[in-house]
Amino acid sequence: MRIPVIIDCDPGHDDAIALLLAFASPKLDVQAVTVVAGNQTLEKTLKNTKDLLSYAGVRTRVAAGAEKPLLRELTIAPEVHGESGLEGPTLPPADFKEVEETAVELMREVLLRSEEKVVLIPTGPLTNVALLLLTYPELKDRIDYISLMGGACFGGNWTPAAEFNILVDPEAAKIVFESGIPIVMHGLDVTHRAQIYGDEIERIRSLEGQVPVMVAELLDFFSKYHVDFGFKGSPLHDPCAVAYVIDPTLFKVKPLHVDIETRGEFTTGATVVDYYNVTGRPANAKVAFDVDRERFIDMLVEALNSYERGD
Repeated sequence: MRIPVIIDCDPGHDDAIALLLAFASPKLDVQAVTVVAGNQTLEKTLKNTKDLLSYAGVRTRVAAGAEKPLLRELTIAPEVHGESGLEGPTLPPADFKEVEETAVELMREVLLRSEEKVVLIPTGPLTNVALLLLTYPELKDRIDYISLMGGACFGGNWTPAAEFNILVDPEAAKIVFESGIPIVMHGLDVTHRAQIYGDEIERIRSLEGQVPVMVAELLDFFSKYHVDFGFKGSPLHDPCAVAYVIDPTLFKVKPLHVDIETRGEFTTGATVVDYYNVTGRPANAKVAFDVDRERFIDMLVEALNSYERGD
């Protein structure tokens, strides 16, 4: 039986690749895509989501969510993803519109209608998921677990202590991590190991069809940012959260307690991971620390190869 999932995202280059990986998988039943502001403004992340899915020939329900964090002003990442949020290829405008329901209402509908528990896969700030839990706390039991991209045990990427997704809305992250819902956290500790290298981008470009070429062009742009920081390749952050749901054996995880810092002078947005269990508090997340990178890349290539050639 296919696993019912909701993807909550803010495309973003790696969000885009995560979406394509999810829709190509025969193991996943993507029942909705919800969009949040993060890598760019909501207007831009919503447009990117629809344009990407339309280009790939994917039909699904897409809903717009939060325009800003729960309590803070929005931080975006044009340095990484460009002014559009999805620089590189030129995608034609989508041939479908988002649904009228908000992201929270669409998630609620999916959770109520699904015969099986649903896996949530957030790859951006956790604002939409927190709003769902605040608005409909009775639906927690209908969520199987949350496989998210965010955080870090050993240092951040947007500040010395904080990873971008959590930093954008730490109050939302705190609500999610304290919800009691099982969480698998794919932070920088694992995503920096999930790099794709130049020869593998060319492997994707050589596949037949418009979708692989488009992804290679996305990665061409995405790589420029990471080269400046000394990476040999580009970390595929968000696809890790999807790949885990498809095949958990790709990852090495450790059950740990994670707190979210919301008030620190230098550490706001940090995921404070009790790696050595010094507090004795029970684990509230499985934290990923390693990935079988070669199998992960093979999974991605196989997924991209499954899309129709198009025109």
